[in-house]
Amino acid sequence: MSLVTTPTLNKGTAFTYDERTRFDLHGLLPLHVETLDDQVNRAYQAYLRKQDDLERHIYLRQLQDTNEVLFYRLVLDHIDEMMPIVYTPTVAQGCQLFSKIYRRPRGLFISYPLRDRIPELLRSRPNREVDVVVVTDGERILGIGDQGVGGLGIPIGKLALYTLIGGIDPARTLPIVLDVGTNNQELLNDPEYLGWRHERITGKDYDEFIDQFVEAVKDELPNTCLQWEDFATPHARPILQHYRDELLTFNDDIQGTAAVALGVVLSALRVSGGSLKDQKFVFLGAGSASIGVADYLRQALVVEGLSEEQARSQFWIVDKDGLLHSKRADLSAEQQVYAQNAESVADWPKTFNGTIGLADVIGKVDANVLLGFSTVGGAFTEAIVREMARKVARPIILPLSNPTSKAEAKPDDLIRWTDGKALVATGSPFPPVKHGESDIFIAQCNNVYIFPAVGLGLVASGATRVTDGMLLAAAHALAENSPALKNPTAPLLPVLTDVRKVAVEMAVAVGVAAQNEGLAPKTNLAALRSNVISCQWSPEYSDVDLSDVDLLEEVEVTQ
Repeated sequence: MSLVTTPTLNKGTAFTYDERTRFDLHGLLPLHVETLDDQVNRAYQAYLRKQDDLERHIYLRQLQDTNEVLFYRLVLDHIDEMMPIVYTPTVAQGCQLFSKIYRRPRGLFISYPLRDRIPELLRSRPNREVDVVVVTDGERILGIGDQGVGGLGIPIGKLALYTLIGGIDPARTLPIVLDVGTNNQELLNDPEYLGWRHERITGKDYDEFIDQFVEAVKDELPNTCLQWEDFATPHARPILQHYRDELLTFNDDIQGTAAVALGVVLSALRVSGGSLKDQKFVFLGAGSASIGVADYLRQALVVEGLSEEQARSQFWIVDKDGLLHSKRADLSAEQQVYAQNAESVADWPKTFNGTIGLADVIGKVDANVLLGFSTVGGAFTEAIVREMARKVARPIILPLSNPTSKAEAKPDDLIRWTDGKALVATGSPFPPVKHGESDIFIAQCNNVYIFPAVGLGLVASGATRVTDGMLLAAAHALAENSPALKNPTAPLLPVLTDVRKVAVEMAVAVGVAAQNEGLAPKTNLAALRSNVISCQWSPEYSDVDLSDVDLLEEVEVTQ
């Protein structure tokens, strides 16, 4: 029974007759022996019988908790159809209803009341060897806010993508939620809520808890990549800055989002023929993800030959209180980098609650690139988009907020308002847009294009730290593989069915950067590529080796 209830080892009806004899499985399984292909077909038919996306999400999660090989093979075979179910946008609903649809444990719950036992909690992990940990505190889940312990759905989904796209062995991944309470009153009032029923801890208590967690990770999992996910703006960047030089770690919302956005901008410029250093960038939203994207674009501009001052001057960032400028006293140190000189914008229109809003900026700036991180659905209005398209030949418009309802604009509107001139990518998936006789395919500017490949590159190269240079290398490799370079109606980013192959190229780029920065053992390019490919796990059944599975020590093997 231990074999058939361990998802990383279970083959279900595909256990052979000999295996059933060796492991005393006769009688526990139907007589007929199926192939993996048979199982995939049967699982897909069951999937199709589900009535809505949430039910499909629940079905796939149950399959993942039952038979991981079958789960990953099924999703890989139907990746276009199932990616939005496994992750965005359906995962948002899964997080909101986490306590109501909870079935069985996956990952670790590290709760504040157990803060003095964190090393012990980490030792409770189901698998000893771990390559990648994804951790969240559930405070800023996608565009839906504080979900408390329900935020664990994000690390679970992210790690599934590490395996699907990057090929990280699922038995070497670990999702974690730091349960530090919740300020979501609806959850606190819900009798079914499974987390710690307490307002979020803050200040020194929070910082000390994070430090206890990191120290435990360093001791228990010293060579593991730790990815921070969906932390609120006041915590996300300080945590990254504090710990990035102490262990192998990065923040996907800051660095992963930045890298994929840079990749899609570079792809669009290859299509339009524009030069990066000539672009003017307007952002709606000034949170950690937005500033992270600006940072990577700015670094790329400096590489192109601009000075720091010149590069900074090409950014206009608007938040809920209007344009960031030098006389605003509410800006963080990271936001101040992009504050426009207040005197230079003093005579600009102020039609947004008495401040300079997005429409005012677009009216005064010949913006080439418009990026949305606001989670305000429909914020890119027709008037704004038409004004932008009037002044530049091929506007690059990226409504990147998730989930779909939070997108700043819909692609079909953007294509229609610009008469097909706009180069568009979105945060959530959208169908192709009909324009004239052509179908224009819309790239989903999702971090799935970056973090799985980065993880693969880190594991394969043996890197000891994660740097911006590695993420920038991944972004350039992504742009070099844009299908739009060959077909103008193709999406700016590779189709999902090709991403696993493209991940190899990006992982190699990450490994090369790690070696060049002295953060990974030096090898030649051929050896690095070979190691990247050999590190990619594939969903195929293999022989069961009981000697490596502590969980199955009590299974009596029949020789």
